[in-house]
Amino acid sequence: MPAKFEFRALDGLLLLDKPQGMSSNAALQAARRLFRAEKGGHTGSLDPLATGLLPLCFGEATKIAGLLLGAHKAYETTAVLGVTTDTDDAEGAVLRERPVPTLDAGLIEAALAPLRGAIRQRAPIYSALKQGGEPLYAKARRGDDIEAPVRDVHVHRLELMDLDMTDPARPLLRLRVECGSGTYVRSLVRDLGETLGCGAHVAVLRRLWVEPFRQPTMYTLQDLVRIAGQGDEALLACLLPVEQGLSDFPSVVLSADEARRFGMGQRLHQRGAACDLVTVLAPDRRALGLAQIDEGGSLVPQRLFTWAVVRPSKALHGE
Repeated sequence: MPAKFEFRALDGLLLLDKPQGMSSNAALQAARRLFRAEKGGHTGSLDPLATGLLPLCFGEATKIAGLLLGAHKAYETTAVLGVTTDTDDAEGAVLRERPVPTLDAGLIEAALAPLRGAIRQRAPIYSALKQGGEPLYAKARRGDDIEAPVRDVHVHRLELMDLDMTDPARPLLRLRVECGSGTYVRSLVRDLGETLGCGAHVAVLRRLWVEPFRQPTMYTLQDLVRIAGQGDEALLACLLPVEQGLSDFPSVVLSADEARRFGMGQRLHQRGAACDLVTVLAPDRRALGLAQIDEGGSLVPQRLFTWAVVRPSKALHGE
């Protein structure tokens, strides 16, 4: 009889190179099972078509997943001109085919320019955004009438890397995109195609980095299976500590006594200028949690990691 599979308490970040054709949740569950992690989450979905960096959070690291979700990200994508699909990518059904205009660098740059900076963007109909508690893609698959939301997003960089005219009827544009939270590369490509008057969809999409992991060492699922064969210690060495996910945030280092009081949920006075969110560190620089510095300069606990929590004894309350 095979040994019973048991999950375990495990804390840390894994920089997964998501495979093409797998949903982000399926990739998370596959990695979670390899690590036998009791608790796991990802930091924002990548489309099944997409590959590349998907930071996974295990255990206490799930408490910072929302912060990574809103981080600056970078992608490379290949757009096919002349074909529009219902999903805005190669996995969808073709809606329309149109002739492609004669292309040159000036025409493409003129079409890219309005898509940079602070823009209003309509999300794809096939997306994980929810309306009435249900993902849009579920409504779309049923054939419901959908009004995809229009949102404010920020595109920091959108550049043409290469123009492939091997098939003049269906040219390929390779683009580099750096953007903020909530930006859909599929929507950028769709809107670029409409500006050019021929339509477009995403054929290839790869996420290169997510702040603060600008030069990530990523592991594929195949890598992890191979490493797991070397033993548990080798597998655990693939995890990053939670502190690395917080490296872009300002930090406050506490004394041992302050760390104890912070772990009890107490405010600490006169800790500096007002700040929405800071990482709170112990004297040994281990992250204790997240806090806000209010207008009065007090450090106000917002979220504590379990290893930082101090539960006062009954004697302290006179019981």
